[in-house]
Amino acid sequence: MEAVADRRDLRGRTDLGIVERAAAERRTIVTADVVDHLGLFRDRQRLGARHPGLVLLAPGRWRLSTVEIGALVRALAALLSAEAGMDGPADRVVWLERPA
Repeated sequence: MEAVADRRDLRGRTDLGIVERAAAERRTIVTADVVDHLGLFRDRQRLGARHPGLVLLAPGRWRLSTVEIGALVRALAALLSAEAGMDGPADRVVWLERPA
């Protein structure tokens, strides 16, 4: 898992640029930017282009402070475990629930 902010080659790119790079690297996108990324997902579907997969963090359910990062990592690990043997969420949108 890598944050866009941690990669020089991704910093400053548009959302579309990040989606294109993620597709090339076969990396799923995890974001709280629901509106923009759902739009990009639908655009790629209409064009018949593959999408690397989208894991959305429900607005208001996640607070991405340093304290919450552990909960996010655990939820992502549980998602990966549940989908073991699959091609991840490629070409799908998955809503990530915050553990209770």
